[in-house]
Amino acid sequence: MALFVLGLALGGRDYARSSYQSQVGWVQDQPVPFSHKHHVGDEGIDCRYCHTSVEDSEHAGLPPTHTCMTCHSQLWTGAKVLEPVRQSLLTGRPIRWQRVAQLPDYVQFNHSIHVNRGVACIECHGRIDQMPLTWRARPFQMQFCLDCHRDPAPHLRPRQWVTRMAPPDWSEAQKRAYGERVMQAHRIDPKTLDNCEICHR
Repeated sequence: MALFVLGLALGGRDYARSSYQSQVGWVQDQPVPFSHKHHVGDEGIDCRYCHTSVEDSEHAGLPPTHTCMTCHSQLWTGAKVLEPVRQSLLTGRPIRWQRVAQLPDYVQFNHSIHVNRGVACIECHGRIDQMPLTWRARPFQMQFCLDCHRDPAPHLRPRQWVTRMAPPDWSEAQKRAYGERVMQAHRIDPKTLDNCEICHR
């Protein structure tokens, strides 16, 4: 019986950490097979061109159809794969993108606070510039957030580098030293960042 209970406990722990539960590496079906690799990696489009509210709002925002059409009114105008984009523009109905980085309703997350303190896009979204189709790069589970909140220094970079995909060419000591200066400048105290009310309001 004790072995059964131990096996059940270990199995439950492994399930909670599995990619099935966290959806890490899973690709969501989308109405248009949008490639961040092409748009960000190959063409060099900055994250903020499409996710316009990421610096000012708690939500990064999904691009409206007219953002897509600034280019696609001239490029690949007859491509079948872009028919949902053209229909969206014609009808005024937004494209129904499936969120990849969806958090539960009981979690309060503010993009602007993180971005404005120097938390880079790749910290949560991974190397989006290398994804032909978008998948979840990190397990958006409580432990993932707490690990960063309890030791934010190595995860911070200069604000102008936040949307750069490649990590800074810094040693671990340099990352920590820079992050600690940012924490001091913004009065970031890790002792308060794992308070439940920070994320659960």
